[in-house]
Amino acid sequence: MARISATARKRRRRRRKSRYREAAKCRFCRSKADEVDYKDIATLSKLTTQQGKIFSRKRSGNCATHQRACKRAIKQARYMALMPYVG
Repeated sequence: MARISATARKRRRRRRKSRYREAAKCRFCRSKADEVDYKDIATLSKLTTQQGKIFSRKRSGNCATHQRACKRAIKQARYMALMPYVG
């Protein structure tokens, strides 16, 4: 059996990943926004697909409170003809 040198042993060791990851905050919580503005089309368009569908919370990364606010803002922007209903 061949002996492994100390430097080779150190190279073999892998750093263990920590079990717990810091929870990601939603974009509105990070910016401490009071409300989601329906007139801010640039931000709202990032939360919809090319077809005009609203991304899920998991996909958009929003918290429940801001996801509901985004839903209302997108629907309001559609009604005011600032955003399209379909693609």
